[in-house]
Amino acid sequence: MPPILQSVLTLLPILWLIIALAVLKMPGHRACLTALAIAAALALTIWRMPALDCATSALEGFAAALWPIILVIIAAIYTYNLSLRTGAMDVIKRMLAGVSRDKRVIILLIGWCFGGFLEGMAGFGTAIAIPAGMLVVMGMEPVTACLVCMLANAFPTAFGSVGIPTVTLASVTGLDPLPLAFITVVQMFPFMILMPFLMVIAGGGGAKALKGVSGLTLAAGLSFVLPQLLVAKFLGPELAVIVGSVVSLAVTLGLVRLRAGKPVPAEYDMGAPAQPAQGGGKDMPPLTACLPFILIFVLLLLTSKLVPPVNGFLAQFSSSFQISTAESAGMTSFSWVNTPGVLIFIAAIIGGCAQKAGGKLMWDTLAATVKQMSKTIVTIMSVLAVAKIMTYSGMISDMAALFVTITGSLYPFFAPVIAAIGAFVTGSGTNTEVLLGRLQTEAASAIGASQFWLAAANSTGAGIGKILSPQCIATAAAAVGLTGQDSKLLSAVLKWALLMLALACLLVGLFQGIAAVL
Repeated sequence: MPPILQSVLTLLPILWLIIALAVLKMPGHRACLTALAIAAALALTIWRMPALDCATSALEGFAAALWPIILVIIAAIYTYNLSLRTGAMDVIKRMLAGVSRDKRVIILLIGWCFGGFLEGMAGFGTAIAIPAGMLVVMGMEPVTACLVCMLANAFPTAFGSVGIPTVTLASVTGLDPLPLAFITVVQMFPFMILMPFLMVIAGGGGAKALKGVSGLTLAAGLSFVLPQLLVAKFLGPELAVIVGSVVSLAVTLGLVRLRAGKPVPAEYDMGAPAQPAQGGGKDMPPLTACLPFILIFVLLLLTSKLVPPVNGFLAQFSSSFQISTAESAGMTSFSWVNTPGVLIFIAAIIGGCAQKAGGKLMWDTLAATVKQMSKTIVTIMSVLAVAKIMTYSGMISDMAALFVTITGSLYPFFAPVIAAIGAFVTGSGTNTEVLLGRLQTEAASAIGASQFWLAAANSTGAGIGKILSPQCIATAAAAVGLTGQDSKLLSAVLKWALLMLALACLLVGLFQGIAAVL
């Protein structure tokens, strides 16, 4: 078979997912199971992958999906569900409504600021699942809640989980992490300003929603990205999004307080706070209601690399296994204690006890959460299996090489597209850095472009591709009770993601010389 045709065939699993979800409106778990069958068939026949390698690669994907990705998603949604059942979420809703009843303001505070913070601290779906669930409780339509949180998550992804994707990219490419982090933020700077505006427009039903809040929206973006830029420049990738989101939250809250008393247009008024549900919410102190989320923050902070003694001690509770028998496969590592899912479960249980949730209520909530997530679990396991098979068979490398061959010196204009495809398949910014980071820097050397600039383009494209991935969409759908309706979310986010991807391609291609100046 001609190499060019073989490279084109690598796109079949991806094209199938796009058609199945966007055109055929197929439930995500069915579409992803079919994509797994297509990827396995191609790997076994066209790429001559041994059957044992294919099976064990899929098994590695299943294991990587279950721990830590599915674990953290179930933990996040369990925390949210338990807060609903104890009445804590009613208390939180009244608190938030006391800050503002304006839908646009709430989108900025919860979707942009709080979502960015969760991505910086935990990642793995928490930055979409928890804020989207909170917005729905506030009265927002589920698809809209997911859309704004997915948009918010695109660019903080590069520095999620205490900077892991960018740290990984530096390791894979051999680049210095400090200038890499700084150039990545420089490249993303326009998007970090633009994104709060897009969120308000998408959540408010059009550009008219910006009337009266454009200054606040600009402040939310600037106060996020400017501290992020400084931290990336002088400290590196680990704290960039965490510091940016905290500063943005403080600035946005301060400006909202200054706007207190201004009338809220009827179309954006989320209404008076709901009456507490029957149960513990009626007389629950606000601190108790927020305790699970406060504990998530504290535990994630104390066990992160920001506290080396604790992080180092917990790091010993981990194991590495060789699962895939493929020649290019490495060890798969599992952290049994210091992983966001375990820490979120601990926070949820302690918070639940403080909220007077009995053992039966906690168990019933967990069982209901797992049942709610069953199709999502199938979706994510299938997607990770597809990613492992395509990686170890050489399909991903062939796909990337096809783009390099076709585009030549124009490659920088297409670098974000390659990264977006990688993230669409893997659903992970970190995995995309591992898969394609080296290819981007080698392509840069071949055409005389900046390795730092094209490595940053890998992060930019990966963030956009991630929010289109079946894994991300399934997580968002499960968080707001839309399980099996993945096509609705894909249709909602697709046009926004394609707009961002087009802008990213233009920015990376036209301004590639800026890295030399920096």
